[in-house]
Amino acid sequence: MLRGLWTAASGMAAQQLNVDVISNNLANVNTTAFKKSRSDFQDLMYQTLRLPGATTAAGTQLPTGIQIGMGTKPMGVTKLFSQGDYNQTSNDLDLAIEGKGFFKVVSNDEEVYTRAGDFKIDSEGYVCNPAGDRLQPEVTIPQDTVSVSIDSTGRLVAFGPDNTEAATADLKLYTFPNAAGLYSMGRNLYRPTEASGEALEGTPGVDGVGTIAQGYLEMSNVNVVEEMVGMIIAQRAYESNSKAIQTADQMLQMANNIKR
Repeated sequence: MLRGLWTAASGMAAQQLNVDVISNNLANVNTTAFKKSRSDFQDLMYQTLRLPGATTAAGTQLPTGIQIGMGTKPMGVTKLFSQGDYNQTSNDLDLAIEGKGFFKVVSNDEEVYTRAGDFKIDSEGYVCNPAGDRLQPEVTIPQDTVSVSIDSTGRLVAFGPDNTEAATADLKLYTFPNAAGLYSMGRNLYRPTEASGEALEGTPGVDGVGTIAQGYLEMSNVNVVEEMVGMIIAQRAYESNSKAIQTADQMLQMANNIKR
Protein backbone atom coordinates (compact mmCIF):
# COMPACT_ATOMS: atom_id res chain seq x y z
CA MET A 1 0.00 0.00 0.00
CA LEU A 2 2.82 2.40 0.86
CA ARG A 3 4.43 1.49 -2.46
CA GLY A 4 1.32 2.68 -4.28
CA LEU A 5 1.38 5.98 -2.37
CA TRP A 6 4.95 6.78 -3.39
CA THR A 7 4.40 5.60 -6.97
CA ALA A 8 1.38 7.86 -7.43
CA ALA A 9 3.22 10.73 -5.73
CA SER A 10 6.04 10.45 -8.28
CA GLY A 11 3.42 10.65 -11.04
CA MET A 12 1.96 13.84 -9.55
CA ALA A 13 5.42 15.42 -9.31
CA ALA A 14 6.14 14.48 -12.93
CA GLN A 15 2.90 16.00 -14.19
CA GLN A 16 3.54 19.16 -12.18
CA LEU A 17 6.87 19.55 -14.03
CA ASN A 18 5.09 18.83 -17.31
CA VAL A 19 2.60 21.64 -16.66
CA ASP A 20 5.47 23.99 -15.72
CA VAL A 21 7.12 23.34 -19.09
CA ILE A 22 3.85 23.75 -21.01
CA SER A 23 3.13 27.01 -19.15
CA ASN A 24 6.50 28.42 -20.16
CA ASN A 25 5.83 27.47 -23.79
CA LEU A 26 2.46 29.26 -23.75
CA ALA A 27 3.93 32.31 -21.99
CA ASN A 28 6.42 32.70 -24.86
CA VAL A 29 4.03 32.13 -27.75
CA ASN A 30 4.80 35.66 -29.04
CA THR A 31 8.52 35.73 -28.18
CA THR A 32 10.72 36.23 -31.23
CA ALA A 33 12.43 32.98 -32.31
CA PHE A 34 11.46 31.20 -29.06
CA LYS A 35 11.89 27.42 -29.19
CA LYS A 36 9.44 25.28 -27.28
CA SER A 37 10.46 22.65 -24.75
CA ARG A 38 9.26 19.10 -24.15
CA SER A 39 9.40 17.11 -20.91
CA ASP A 40 10.95 13.66 -21.18
CA PHE A 41 10.20 11.00 -18.54
CA GLN A 42 11.25 7.44 -17.83
CA ASP A 43 9.99 4.75 -15.49
CA LEU A 44 11.81 4.08 -12.23
CA MET A 45 13.19 0.79 -10.94
CA TYR A 46 11.02 -2.29 -10.58
CA GLN A 47 10.52 -4.60 -7.62
CA THR A 48 10.90 -8.10 -9.05
CA LEU A 49 8.90 -10.76 -7.24
CA ARG A 50 9.32 -13.37 -9.97
CA LEU A 51 11.60 -13.39 -12.99
CA PRO A 52 10.12 -13.93 -16.46
CA GLY A 53 10.91 -17.43 -17.69
CA ALA A 54 11.32 -18.91 -14.20
CA THR A 55 10.93 -22.67 -13.90
CA THR A 56 8.14 -24.02 -11.69
CA ALA A 57 8.38 -27.04 -9.39
CA ALA A 58 6.60 -29.05 -12.08
CA GLY A 59 9.35 -28.20 -14.57
CA THR A 60 7.32 -25.82 -16.72
CA GLN A 61 8.49 -22.37 -17.68
CA LEU A 62 6.49 -19.30 -16.69
CA PRO A 63 5.84 -17.05 -19.70
CA THR A 64 5.71 -13.89 -17.58
CA GLY A 65 7.16 -12.61 -14.36
CA ILE A 66 5.94 -10.35 -11.57
CA GLN A 67 7.57 -6.92 -11.65
CA ILE A 68 5.98 -3.95 -9.92
CA GLY A 69 7.01 -0.48 -11.07
CA MET A 70 7.98 2.23 -8.61
CA GLY A 71 6.80 5.26 -10.56
CA THR A 72 8.33 7.79 -12.94
CA LYS A 73 10.95 10.52 -12.98
CA PRO A 74 11.91 13.35 -15.33
CA MET A 75 14.94 12.64 -17.52
CA GLY A 76 15.21 15.98 -19.25
CA VAL A 77 13.54 19.00 -20.77
CA THR A 78 14.41 19.08 -24.46
CA LYS A 79 14.50 22.20 -26.61
CA LEU A 80 12.87 21.59 -30.00
CA PHE A 81 14.55 23.70 -32.68
CA SER A 82 11.94 23.25 -35.37
CA GLN A 83 11.39 26.22 -37.65
CA GLY A 84 8.94 28.89 -36.52
CA ASP A 85 6.65 30.88 -38.79
CA TYR A 86 7.83 34.14 -40.37
CA ASN A 87 6.48 37.61 -39.77
CA GLN A 88 7.18 40.22 -42.43
CA THR A 89 8.29 43.53 -40.90
CA SER A 90 10.02 45.25 -43.85
CA ASN A 91 12.63 46.52 -41.37
CA ASP A 92 16.13 46.46 -42.89
CA LEU A 93 17.74 44.99 -39.77
CA ASP A 94 15.10 42.37 -39.00
CA LEU A 95 16.65 39.06 -40.05
CA ALA A 96 15.16 35.57 -40.00
CA ILE A 97 17.22 32.39 -40.33
CA GLU A 98 15.73 29.90 -42.80
CA GLY A 99 17.11 26.56 -41.68
CA LYS A 100 19.93 25.70 -39.30
CA GLY A 101 22.07 28.31 -37.61
CA PHE A 102 22.46 30.96 -34.94
CA PHE A 103 23.71 34.52 -34.82
CA LYS A 104 26.61 35.18 -32.46
CA VAL A 105 26.61 38.17 -30.08
CA VAL A 106 28.77 39.25 -27.15
CA SER A 107 26.92 39.60 -23.84
CA ASN A 108 28.89 40.59 -20.72
CA ASP A 109 32.17 39.75 -22.50
CA GLU A 110 30.89 36.25 -23.33
CA GLU A 111 30.20 34.90 -26.81
CA VAL A 112 26.63 33.56 -26.90
CA TYR A 113 24.18 32.63 -29.62
CA THR A 114 20.64 33.54 -30.63
CA ARG A 115 18.01 32.82 -33.27
CA ALA A 116 16.34 36.19 -32.73
CA GLY A 117 17.27 38.57 -35.54
CA ASP A 118 15.58 41.75 -34.29
CA PHE A 119 18.74 43.86 -34.59
CA LYS A 120 19.19 47.59 -33.99
CA ILE A 121 21.98 50.15 -34.36
CA ASP A 122 23.59 51.56 -31.22
CA SER A 123 24.96 55.10 -30.74
CA GLU A 124 28.32 54.10 -32.26
CA GLY A 125 26.80 52.54 -35.35
CA TYR A 126 27.28 48.90 -34.34
CA VAL A 127 24.60 46.35 -35.13
CA CYS A 128 23.29 44.89 -31.85
CA ASN A 129 20.28 43.14 -30.35
CA PRO A 130 17.66 44.96 -28.22
CA ALA A 131 19.81 44.40 -25.09
CA GLY A 132 22.80 46.15 -26.69
CA ASP A 133 24.80 42.96 -27.31
CA ARG A 134 26.84 43.47 -30.48
CA LEU A 135 26.56 41.11 -33.43
CA GLN A 136 29.72 39.12 -34.18
CA PRO A 137 31.77 39.64 -36.28
CA GLU A 138 31.10 43.29 -35.52
CA VAL A 139 29.26 45.26 -38.18
CA THR A 140 29.12 49.06 -38.29
CA ILE A 141 26.63 51.09 -40.27
CA PRO A 142 27.81 54.60 -41.30
CA GLN A 143 25.78 57.51 -39.96
CA ASP A 144 24.79 58.76 -43.43
CA THR A 145 23.40 55.37 -44.51
CA VAL A 146 20.10 55.61 -46.35
CA SER A 147 19.32 51.90 -46.70
CA VAL A 148 20.79 48.51 -45.91
CA SER A 149 20.62 45.46 -48.15
CA ILE A 150 21.31 41.93 -46.90
CA ASP A 151 21.04 38.98 -49.27
CA SER A 152 20.39 35.34 -48.42
CA THR A 153 24.12 34.58 -48.14
CA GLY A 154 24.65 37.25 -45.48
CA ARG A 155 26.27 39.86 -47.75
CA LEU A 156 25.47 43.26 -46.19
CA VAL A 157 25.72 46.49 -48.16
CA ALA A 158 24.98 49.92 -46.66
CA PHE A 159 24.05 52.56 -49.24
CA GLY A 160 24.77 56.27 -48.81
CA PRO A 161 22.78 59.32 -50.00
CA ASP A 162 23.98 58.96 -53.62
CA ASN A 163 23.17 55.25 -53.69
CA THR A 164 26.86 54.48 -53.33
CA GLU A 165 28.21 51.66 -51.19
CA ALA A 166 29.10 53.21 -47.84
CA ALA A 167 30.04 49.93 -46.12
CA THR A 168 30.01 46.18 -46.72
CA ALA A 169 30.20 43.14 -44.44
CA ASP A 170 29.63 39.40 -44.49
CA LEU A 171 27.32 38.01 -41.80
CA LYS A 172 28.10 34.57 -40.42
CA LEU A 173 25.90 31.87 -38.94
CA TYR A 174 26.92 29.21 -36.43
CA THR A 175 25.74 25.64 -36.05
CA PHE A 176 26.16 22.99 -33.34
CA PRO A 177 26.41 19.19 -33.52
CA ASN A 178 23.62 18.98 -30.90
CA ALA A 179 21.61 22.19 -30.64
CA ALA A 180 19.32 20.58 -28.03
CA GLY A 181 22.30 20.50 -25.67
CA LEU A 182 22.64 24.30 -25.56
CA TYR A 183 22.20 26.06 -22.21
CA SER A 184 19.22 28.44 -22.25
CA MET A 185 20.24 31.72 -20.62
CA GLY A 186 16.98 33.57 -21.16
CA ARG A 187 16.74 36.79 -23.22
CA ASN A 188 16.74 34.61 -26.39
CA LEU A 189 20.38 33.65 -25.73
CA TYR A 190 22.09 30.26 -25.66
CA ARG A 191 25.47 29.21 -24.28
CA PRO A 192 27.46 26.23 -25.66
CA THR A 193 27.98 23.23 -23.39
CA GLU A 194 29.87 19.96 -23.64
CA ALA A 195 26.61 18.35 -24.74
CA SER A 196 26.04 20.81 -27.59
CA GLY A 197 29.61 20.71 -28.90
CA GLU A 198 31.63 23.66 -30.15
CA ALA A 199 30.10 26.25 -32.47
CA LEU A 200 30.92 25.80 -36.15
CA GLU A 201 31.16 29.00 -38.19
CA GLY A 202 29.54 28.88 -41.60
CA THR A 203 28.43 30.98 -44.52
CA PRO A 204 24.64 31.21 -44.93
CA GLY A 205 23.46 28.82 -47.62
CA VAL A 206 26.66 26.75 -47.70
CA ASP A 207 27.16 23.18 -46.40
CA GLY A 208 23.70 22.87 -44.87
CA VAL A 209 23.77 26.22 -43.04
CA GLY A 210 20.50 28.16 -43.23
CA THR A 211 19.99 31.30 -45.28
CA ILE A 212 19.05 34.80 -44.12
CA ALA A 213 15.77 36.53 -44.97
CA GLN A 214 15.88 40.33 -44.62
CA GLY A 215 12.77 42.13 -43.46
CA TYR A 216 11.38 39.11 -41.60
CA LEU A 217 11.40 37.82 -38.03
CA GLU A 218 11.12 34.20 -37.00
CA MET A 219 8.22 33.70 -34.63
CA SER A 220 7.89 31.22 -31.78
CA ASN A 221 7.45 27.58 -32.84
CA VAL A 222 4.86 27.01 -30.09
CA ASN A 223 1.57 25.54 -31.32
CA VAL A 224 -1.09 26.78 -28.91
CA VAL A 225 -3.56 23.98 -29.70
CA GLU A 226 -0.93 21.27 -29.09
CA GLU A 227 0.09 22.87 -25.81
CA MET A 228 -3.50 23.15 -24.61
CA VAL A 229 -4.14 19.48 -25.43
CA GLY A 230 -0.93 18.58 -23.61
CA MET A 231 -2.04 20.61 -20.60
CA ILE A 232 -5.41 18.79 -20.48
CA ILE A 233 -3.65 15.41 -20.64
CA ALA A 234 -1.22 16.45 -17.90
CA GLN A 235 -4.10 17.72 -15.73
CA ARG A 236 -6.03 14.45 -16.10
CA ALA A 237 -2.92 12.40 -15.36
CA TYR A 238 -2.29 14.51 -12.24
CA GLU A 239 -5.89 14.00 -11.18
CA SER A 240 -5.68 10.22 -11.77
CA ASN A 241 -2.54 9.96 -9.64
CA SER A 242 -4.21 11.94 -6.87
CA LYS A 243 -7.13 9.47 -7.00
CA ALA A 244 -4.65 6.60 -6.66
CA ILE A 245 -3.24 8.22 -3.51
CA GLN A 246 -6.76 8.65 -2.10
CA THR A 247 -7.57 5.02 -2.86
CA ALA A 248 -4.38 3.75 -1.21
CA ASP A 249 -5.11 5.94 1.81
CA GLN A 250 -8.64 4.53 2.12
CA MET A 251 -7.29 0.98 1.90
CA LEU A 252 -4.76 1.73 4.64
CA GLN A 253 -7.54 3.20 6.76
CA MET A 254 -9.63 0.06 6.32
CA ALA A 255 -6.65 -2.10 7.33
CA ASN A 256 -6.06 0.02 10.43
CA ASN A 257 -9.73 -0.34 11.44
CA ILE A 258 -9.84 -4.14 11.25
CA LYS A 259 -9.16 -4.62 14.99
CA ARG A 260 -11.93 -2.22 16.04
